[in-house]
Amino acid sequence: MSRNAEDITGEIMLNGTFTLSTPEIMKLVDISSTVEKIITDASVSSGLCYLFNPHTTAGLTINEGADPAVRSDIIKGFRDIVPAGLDYSHLEGNSVAHIMASLMGNSLVVNIMNGRPQLGTWQKIFFCEFDGPRTRKIHWKIISDRD
Repeated sequence: MSRNAEDITGEIMLNGTFTLSTPEIMKLVDISSTVEKIITDASVSSGLCYLFNPHTTAGLTINEGADPAVRSDIIKGFRDIVPAGLDYSHLEGNSVAHIMASLMGNSLVVNIMNGRPQLGTWQKIFFCEFDGPRTRKIHWKIISDRD
């Protein structure tokens, strides 16, 4: 984690990167505990946590984390929406992953209150792998409210 100087408003910005390994070609990986630890280690009680995925064949989302079937259902739905059998032109052969990543999006902003990410009762933060298995990076930035 790196700590930047206070900006003109007195807000403190922190940023860094973490890595994760994805075990399958398509998988929603729960990164909630990693994000929570980053926030805890930053000692930020109130602010925003911005997450950015720099990969073109993966995404980020917040969704239900209590029932693992939701994750597999999301992948099933994406496979139905983006058929593998089309005559894609991309030479790498991973056009499906690029399309799914575009549908999911590559960044999230999570509100921080009382030193914790503000998620709903059943919500978790997921990294969405569509072209694995791979080692991936997530860049993060925390902007702390002036106390």
